Amino acid sequence: MPEAASLAAFALVALGMVLTPGPNMIYLISRSLCQGPAAGLVSLTGVALGFLVYMLSAAFGITALLFAVPYAYDVLRVAGAAYLLYLAWQAVRPGGRSAFEVRTLSQDPPRRLFLMGFATSVLNPKIAVLYLSLLPQFINPALGDVFSQSIVFGMIQIATSVLVNALIVLTAGSIATFLAGRPAWLSMQRWLMGGVLGALALRMAMESRR
Repeated sequence: MPEAASLAAFALVALGMVLTPGPNMIYLISRSLCQGPAAGLVSLTGVALGFLVYMLSAAFGITALLFAVPYAYDVLRVAGAAYLLYLAWQAVRPGGRSAFEVRTLSQDPPRRLFLMGFATSVLNPKIAVLYLSLLPQFINPALGDVFSQSIVFGMIQIATSVLVNALIVLTAGSIATFLAGRPAWLSMQRWLMGGVLGALALRMAMESRR
């Protein structure tokens, strides 16, 4: 079983990732603003299924990789740190676009909403990097079965992402209205998120190999 400190740290990483605008967030917010919260929640079920696919695939793959390649952990750690720095830059770069900007979308039936949510999740590079580059740094083979640890961390990511995205879907309209007239708040949110992601990247880059 992973240590409590590692679980909390990974939950913070998962929270930072889900709060950083990406394909999943943009699609869910756009769908909620155009078709209502119910459509956003249906889309979110498809996104959650995509998370589950990644979690199981990564659990099997990471288990094999960490035992087969001595320096695989270092490679994944550095790649994960670099990607976090990239996300930090995307959060603060000039001309960045708000995820809460209203977009025009067609009215889709529930089945298509679910499938589009699933496709958006599976094809989201941010989720792939989280599982393949970020998750391995929190796994410690000395604490027990690597596969079981991967599942535990994966469930934390899924629970964090689904809860946060559900809250965003249900409040997307109110948040968009609030931020539309307060650009300073939007800028502050972007810089705060960029700072958090940058700090996590530095922590990861400086961590010694287990």
